[in-house]
Amino acid sequence: MDSIKEEVLSANKWIVDKGLVELTWGNVSAIDKDSQIIYIKPSGVQLDNIISDDIAAIDLSGQHIGGLKPSVDTPTHIALYKEFPGIGCVIHTHSKYSTIFAQSGQPIPCLGTTHADYFYGSIPCIKHPQKEEVQQDYELNTGKIICAHYLNNDINYKQVPACTVMGHGVFVWGKDIQDALQNAYVLEIIAEMAYKTLLINPSATLADYVLDKHFLRKHGDNKYYGQ
Repeated sequence: MDSIKEEVLSANKWIVDKGLVELTWGNVSAIDKDSQIIYIKPSGVQLDNIISDDIAAIDLSGQHIGGLKPSVDTPTHIALYKEFPGIGCVIHTHSKYSTIFAQSGQPIPCLGTTHADYFYGSIPCIKHPQKEEVQQDYELNTGKIICAHYLNNDINYKQVPACTVMGHGVFVWGKDIQDALQNAYVLEIIAEMAYKTLLINPSATLADYVLDKHFLRKHGDNKYYGQ
């Protein structure tokens, strides 16, 4: 338990160090699969002023069971853990270029092999909750609409482990903390690449067969990338 809290604190500092988060605009959580307890950054804290024991702990019902008051985005994280059982970490940021796509209401298109090595297609931009859903259980409904979008559009959450929410920001996940951190970091790189590519050539595309080759050689059943 102490180990996972230390890892969560370290991960929250890492996304700040990498420029994915300014001030307190983001959070990392991780779930202990055995206890089904989620550990997440406390709400609105300066990370230099807290220790691992301050990391908030909640169960899957949302009950606060330890540490400081959890992030306001906790219900979104809980919804993702419930619907995407293969994930062990969720990250929320407002990283600059990814959030530009979110605010534009546009997906982040797959325009090159850097993107294709990590994400099997465009990063979806999901409509924000409706007015009534924002006024009541906003954060929970944000999680629900993400999950519903993946289900209704037959998107594999393991193959596209990231999305943006229109007008809001970024949600990324992975099988564990290191996997999710890598996804969050790469997402911002490819968002910047896509933004600048579209400035030069608004008609830029990547052939589906190139996408298939790059993603599947690294993640497919017959993958051959790596040692």
